[in-house]
Amino acid sequence: MYRVFEALDELVTIIEEARGVPMTSNCIVPRGDSLELLDEIRDAIPGELDDAQDVLDKRDEIVGKAEHEAATKVSKANSDAENTLANAQAEAERILADARARAERMVAEAEQQADREVEKGHAEYEELVGRSHAEAERMLQAGRESYEHAVQDGQIEQARLVSQTEIVAAAHMESNRILEATAAEADRQRTECDAYVDGKLAEFEDLLAHTLRTVGKGRTHLRATQVTGVHAPNPHVQPTLPQHNGGAPYDYDGQ
Repeated sequence: MYRVFEALDELVTIIEEARGVPMTSNCIVPRGDSLELLDEIRDAIPGELDDAQDVLDKRDEIVGKAEHEAATKVSKANSDAENTLANAQAEAERILADARARAERMVAEAEQQADREVEKGHAEYEELVGRSHAEAERMLQAGRESYEHAVQDGQIEQARLVSQTEIVAAAHMESNRILEATAAEADRQRTECDAYVDGKLAEFEDLLAHTLRTVGKGRTHLRATQVTGVHAPNPHVQPTLPQHNGGAPYDYDGQ
């Protein structure tokens, strides 16, 4: 194809440099050189056209192959994307199911712990009430015995000093003092016992109320997780229920 352009350029040069015919726009060109260049152009054009057609054919082949490869890659990419999306959805569903199961298990464990604490509290309450009743009975019995002993001592002292008015009066006063002191001591001990039992019952009431609030918060947290689809905590971390030490088991307040 380059030879065709070269021959055309040479032919143009010959025409431009040709001697002109006076009074006309014609010129005199060398016939032999011009015909030779035209023959070269005529001979070169078919081969150049074949080469150009080969290039066009190869271009169509390359474009078709590229389009086929592009379509194949797009199809494969779509398939990979669908597989990845399906795997991600399956993994998300598995993680959500695992989180829901873990949350239900944690709530069940919290409820069991709360039941155990309630039973323990009832047992402690019964034990404290029983001990306080026994202590009250013992103190009352001791007071009665002290009273009876004091009365007996007073009666003996009164009988011994019956003839001595002042001594008898003093004995009566001492007897009354002893009786009042015994009754006051019994009342004091009973008041202390009642205050101790009331304090223990108040502590148990606070523990039970806090435990029930914790269970309610855990159930609310589970329902919120089921509604919003939020993932649960790290599945590799096992939850632990703290032992009672002035607080409630499995406290959600800090979470």
